[in-house]
Amino acid sequence: MLPSRMFFDDMLSDLTTENKMKCDIYEKDDKIYIEMDVPGYDKKDIKVECNKGNIVIKAEKENKTEENKKYLHRERKVYGKIERSFHLEDIDEESIEAEFKDGILTISVEKVDEDKNKKYIEVK
Repeated sequence: MLPSRMFFDDMLSDLTTENKMKCDIYEKDDKIYIEMDVPGYDKKDIKVECNKGNIVIKAEKENKTEENKKYLHRERKVYGKIERSFHLEDIDEESIEAEFKDGILTISVEKVDEDKNKKYIEVK
């Protein structure tokens, strides 16, 4: 007999998307980098949007059903839509670049000098 936990694992795994898109965000050489795992998706399945410092990464793939398969436990399903978003301040949105290689999406964007965005107000 199979443990009941096995069946609940698969059902509850659909509720969390952060497990499927793990990432690291770091600074290096005046750039901010986001490295994200997007396993099972192709480059054509991924879209990256940037608007006012908000970076949204979406991956979507159609469900492919296979006949004669009855899964007892499934962790590697790669279909559906997953999405993550981040807010980064003081970035140059025109410099954003994205590269997808070996299941890892790397996004880089240049930082803008904080003093350039500051506005000084004269006190009267």
